[in-house]
Amino acid sequence: MSGARPAGQPGGRAGQPGGREYGLALLAGAAGAALILLALRQRWAQAVFTPPKPLTSQVVDVSGTDLVPLAGALALAALAGLAAVIATRGALRRAAGVLLALFGAGAGAAVMTSVTAATVINVAASKVASPGSAAFSGAAGSTTSGSTGGGALVVSGSTAQAFMTGTPWHVAVLAGALLVFIAGLGTALRGPDWPVMSARYDAPGTRDAADRADAPGAGGASPHPLDAATMWESLNGGEDPTADDPAENTPPPARPAR
Repeated sequence: MSGARPAGQPGGRAGQPGGREYGLALLAGAAGAALILLALRQRWAQAVFTPPKPLTSQVVDVSGTDLVPLAGALALAALAGLAAVIATRGALRRAAGVLLALFGAGAGAAVMTSVTAATVINVAASKVASPGSAAFSGAAGSTTSGSTGGGALVVSGSTAQAFMTGTPWHVAVLAGALLVFIAGLGTALRGPDWPVMSARYDAPGTRDAADRADAPGAGGASPHPLDAATMWESLNGGEDPTADDPAENTPPPARPAR
């Protein structure tokens, strides 16, 4: 009797294993989304525009956010999905896990398909927003860093080269997307068995009302105070809220025989 656990508590069947999976999934999803957002803020490439002489070359830095804005939006959506995982249960939590996995897969796919030399040049040209920014006669990719220079105007007829300098950040986004995907997949498969918010974080008044409904005849216990909304409704109806004390419905304790 002393070592028995109450049955039927959400997440209590497996105890620690279910709670551990739950915590790891939330941690993986949050870390993955944060890693994506951090990596996207870094410089991923440089576009070098070489105008006709005697003008000098110009270098435009391009960040991951410039190249793959969709990945950042999906990372923010993943954070919202984690909040949904915490707040839901059952089939709704499973659906939230599916969406979370799709967000991770989408972020990874966006990075895999959008980071090209042509994309870097087009994005860099749009950043300087010059009238001749779309007129380039060549584009070449390179893994070496370019020269640094100033300038805010791309002259028509300039040639352009893209230099990929942010490969580690590129990989970091893929790793973050994988973490989000794993968190979503684990939630979709195992989420309904994990603890739920209402099992631990219900408002005390809600739990007290549930206890009174489940055990209306519990003798010997002092009645729970009515909440303010119930008392106000009773007063508006011309009733005395103290007259509805559940203790009145219980038989009086037996008196000892004389």
